[in-house]
Amino acid sequence: MKKRSLAGNVALGLYVLALVFVFISFFSTSWLVSDGRITGAKLESFGLWTHCFRSLPDPNDPAERRFFVGCHWIFDPFTKGYDEIKGFLLPFYIVATQFFYTITFLGTLISAVGSSMFLLCCTPDEKRFIQITFALGITLIVSGWMPGHDNNFFGWAFGVAIASFFALLGSGAFYLVETNIQVKKRKYLKESQTKFDMESKG
Repeated sequence: MKKRSLAGNVALGLYVLALVFVFISFFSTSWLVSDGRITGAKLESFGLWTHCFRSLPDPNDPAERRFFVGCHWIFDPFTKGYDEIKGFLLPFYIVATQFFYTITFLGTLISAVGSSMFLLCCTPDEKRFIQITFALGITLIVSGWMPGHDNNFFGWAFGVAIASFFALLGSGAFYLVETNIQVKKRKYLKESQTKFDMESKG
């Protein structure tokens, strides 16, 4: 029975790390955070899907009679007026980040099936092993592609998202290296068998 190479094991380890990073950053509210030293800051933290405010005045109310306080899901149907300020809270670049990071999340989730097969039931002896490692490599590399106010700065979740990008690229690259190694092993085995058959006949 053939064994996986070190590249395959590294790819699997990086994938698990990337999966954890993607999950944490996807659901975190800390992509953008306010400086805690500023007492009059309007924003507490800002995630892809949840916004937390200290005291955000309604931009559609010039008299500033309505304020948003606490954490709100961006599709919150219960807070009066919140759906009216979605355009203010979600400019194009935030929507683009949501879109691309959702693709990253889904690609990483789909790759969990292939990585589980790679770990549990597929050995290099099996016919489809090379196709699985190649598909995983391409999927993870594609998944890894991801393209404020004065008192706000990027939070730790943004850093985790960037780390997931590098972990996904590394994992995908190592899966492709594993594919190359297994192709060469099969070619060498085939040539060895052919040479042995010719020698035994001669």
